[in-house]
Amino acid sequence: MKKRASHPTIGQATAAVSIKNPDQDSDNAPAGKVNVAQTAPAQNTSPRWTFLTNHSHVLVLLFQHPEMTLRQVAQQIGITERAVQRIIAELEEAGIITRQRIGRNNNYSINNHLPLRHPIECHRNIGELLALCAKENNTNTQM
Repeated sequence: MKKRASHPTIGQATAAVSIKNPDQDSDNAPAGKVNVAQTAPAQNTSPRWTFLTNHSHVLVLLFQHPEMTLRQVAQQIGITERAVQRIIAELEEAGIITRQRIGRNNNYSINNHLPLRHPIECHRNIGELLALCAKENNTNTQM
């Protein structure tokens, strides 16, 4: 399991730090101590964690928009293009998606009949996950 970076990321609140003057006695902070106030996160922030993995996010996006470019997928999820390339390669290797080259672009199809991979969820298939997560009905699947 990879460790998360300890520095603030998008969606995390940042701390505002102010050093009090030793002679100042306001805000109930002892003289000479650091006063840390929590600031509100930015308007357009992502949550610190999600229930689904980046693999699931890639699948949902490709299900909804099979013509989407790697750059578009990366921007939507909030990861790098290289990470999307790796995820797509892993999904192809597992037989979950197939890539069809159309000119200079790729078009992706999802094999929705395959079971989910973890023993806790293997009684469900990819199509059921996509039906739960997709915003719109889409027939971009292979049986």
